[in-house]
Amino acid sequence: MEKLPLDALPDALPDAIDEDKYVICTYYVGLPPFMDAREMAHAAAIEQSTGTWTLVPGETPEVRRRHVAKVIGVYEVPQHEYSYPKDLERREYIMQVAYPWKNFGAQIPMLLSTVIGNISLYGRIKCLDMKFPKSWLKGFKGPKFGIKGLRNLLKIKKRPILNNMVKPCVYTSCQMGADLAYEAAAGGADIIKDDELLANPDFNTLEDRIPRFMEALDRADSEKGEKTIYTVNITDSLPRMFENAERAIELGANGLMINFLAVGYSAFRHVSENLAPKVPLLAHMDVTGALSYSPIVGISSNIVTGKLPRICGSDITVFPAPYGKAPVLRERFLNVAHDMIMPLHNIEQTAPMPSGGISPGHVEEVVNDLGLDIVIGTGAGIHAHPMGPRAGAIAFRQAFDAKMQGIPVSKYAKEEGHEELKAAMASWGSGKTGADF
Repeated sequence: MEKLPLDALPDALPDAIDEDKYVICTYYVGLPPFMDAREMAHAAAIEQSTGTWTLVPGETPEVRRRHVAKVIGVYEVPQHEYSYPKDLERREYIMQVAYPWKNFGAQIPMLLSTVIGNISLYGRIKCLDMKFPKSWLKGFKGPKFGIKGLRNLLKIKKRPILNNMVKPCVYTSCQMGADLAYEAAAGGADIIKDDELLANPDFNTLEDRIPRFMEALDRADSEKGEKTIYTVNITDSLPRMFENAERAIELGANGLMINFLAVGYSAFRHVSENLAPKVPLLAHMDVTGALSYSPIVGISSNIVTGKLPRICGSDITVFPAPYGKAPVLRERFLNVAHDMIMPLHNIEQTAPMPSGGISPGHVEEVVNDLGLDIVIGTGAGIHAHPMGPRAGAIAFRQAFDAKMQGIPVSKYAKEEGHEELKAAMASWGSGKTGADF
């Protein structure tokens, strides 16, 4: 390294790089105390850009200047200055590496191959964040609707949006599912969503399900005087998923959903940008835990579930909430939502959809945490209501009314005319539901 010019080294001061030319990644790294952290960071930067374990003839100073990744920060936490304890088993660092984005372009597969590719084999290394420049983001269209577009489409000015997942998750009779969707929609659900486990099996095909559901929702809409969106699950192998998208819209679907990690970000992006320009697209987060839930390896959930699906065009992203059955820390939950809604140059907001064991008794806490610009996702919170799914949806809308009026949900449930909310509170209260991990 010392034989190369300084500007060809895999190293730079953060003050000296042109940030518009780089994607900057922040990592947690844990190393044995005897290992040189900056040397390891340099090796990783070279591994993920121009080189390999030793310098090769073609890796000239000019190639390095154009393409090498730059280590711009190595910060030990806590920071030992003159010595470290003799019994110290591990030294822990926050590291930052800047990758020239022209190396991989405005796409996700080569981004991930670059920033968390081979180095993911190195042990304790987790990508905590990715900082994207405006020039890179211009290559993406982002959400077509986002929060504002969904409100305009549904004609909902201020309150939260209510999404219902049809339960049971997998079922044989399309008509049974349509009947359940009708009841939930008639009670006040704004969006009806397929479960992530039901897409296009032989016993419950899109061809059979979509017309029945849309007819049921049309009836519900005429009764309640509101619009309902049906996000049909088109997840499949490729290219069948693309065919599913086109066919679903032909059959009358006014929304689509994809298990985005199962099919890949680029497949999801292609549907958003090219196949479904006029309907909202919902991203379901299954597989997130496999990528994010280790504290020492993988990619942080705010990237996996927050930034990347938003950049790829998710209008609504489902993510686990700490109020119900999901095992997730509240601060991580809030960080994911933060990355869905904060300004991101040309990319619109994604509507956060907290989900996982949410009941009407959680509405107050959810809105306190995230505000009104959300989609609240619930399945059994509607379909397991003791008075039926229509009453379950009514109970949620009553909880929305309570919050909008500044009345505690528990108090509102006791008032005359709110029997549905009262029954929900009697069944589940406002505590954690489901399996408590």
